[in-house]
Amino acid sequence: MNHVFVVNAGSSSLKYQLINMDTEKCLVSGNCERIGIPGGFITYKHNGQKYRFELDMPVHKVGLDAVVKLLMEGDTKVIDSMDDIVAVGHRMAFSLSQSNEITDAVLADIESHVDMFPLHLPAMITGIKACRQTFAGKVQVAVYDNSFHLDMPQKAHVYAIPYEYYEKYEIRRYGYHGTSHRYVVNRLAKLLGKPVDQLKVVSCHLGNGSSIAAVDCGHSIDTTMGYTPLAGLMMGTRCGDIDPALISTIAQKENLTLEEVHSILNKKSGLLGISGVSSDARDVVEAMDAGNERAALACHMLRYQIKKYIGAYTAAMGGLDAVIFTGGMGENSPDLREEVCEGMGYFGIDLDLEKNKGLRGKETNLTMPGARTQVWLIPTNEELMIAQDAYNIYLQKQKG
Repeated sequence: MNHVFVVNAGSSSLKYQLINMDTEKCLVSGNCERIGIPGGFITYKHNGQKYRFELDMPVHKVGLDAVVKLLMEGDTKVIDSMDDIVAVGHRMAFSLSQSNEITDAVLADIESHVDMFPLHLPAMITGIKACRQTFAGKVQVAVYDNSFHLDMPQKAHVYAIPYEYYEKYEIRRYGYHGTSHRYVVNRLAKLLGKPVDQLKVVSCHLGNGSSIAAVDCGHSIDTTMGYTPLAGLMMGTRCGDIDPALISTIAQKENLTLEEVHSILNKKSGLLGISGVSSDARDVVEAMDAGNERAALACHMLRYQIKKYIGAYTAAMGGLDAVIFTGGMGENSPDLREEVCEGMGYFGIDLDLEKNKGLRGKETNLTMPGARTQVWLIPTNEELMIAQDAYNIYLQKQKG
């Protein structure tokens, strides 16, 4: 059997899936939660059933070992032995390369970028090291959130700051959510029965973290996130694009350090900062519906920004065949989709309001008959993309 174990490690959690690569179906999914914190537990979903097991997990490896035992024993059994798992795929935040096998040199390179992602990379690195022990001898593969965007043209990824910083420090637009954008665009091509290299698509990954990508003929030519995931759209707690002069202005007026301002822009801005209610879009929408004006402002600001980027990226690509909504908000917010698409008939966008109404998380063509531009809701599946990359690298190794 050819199975890939997919890992998304956090500081106190480890999300996982086991995917059968012969069918590309997820057999098991779950999460090791409260790692290093009292009251730890493991969730395990299989065959429509959800299990919960209480387990203190001082380190990630304890959780991984417990999950492997669940995979091979008792009522939760899905594989006969570790031999059924051929590779482990890891979601990683950043690299300057495409998906690759995690050798010692690759791990060292990942560790060298921790300063860019102090909240994400240390936990992901911990996950790699734990998996190297639990899945000893298996091919370990890193799949990077930014790699889909690495071949953006220079005119899109270079910042208008002294060029020497680009050369010395590799400061440029990197973009993120690339695994999600890659999945939904390729899924759309399959649904339409067209080669991906014949499509111009704006992919909108909208969640607590959000980004939009212009994907022309299967290639990302621009995206909203930048050197870090702080840029682009306003998000749950991130400010998105602002005038850079505001950083020093806020620091001076509030007597704050640059690090403190950076924390505010990352953790206290976006939907939370404008609404004063929550970083969760569901809470903000509920407050808007109850008459909260600041919550309404936050919602309308975000939707206006999405609309602007769709227009800008249509211009950048010289046309538009489809808009995709994905991610937590993109998949589950009919009102957002309606407001974004409203008044965009000149781009050929005509949303089917009846199909859109109340629609959540179901792959659906939301295009009115005769409309020039397709509008789709496509649930993302980053785990499958990670599994496919890991499996392909495993196969390459087998061929020698």
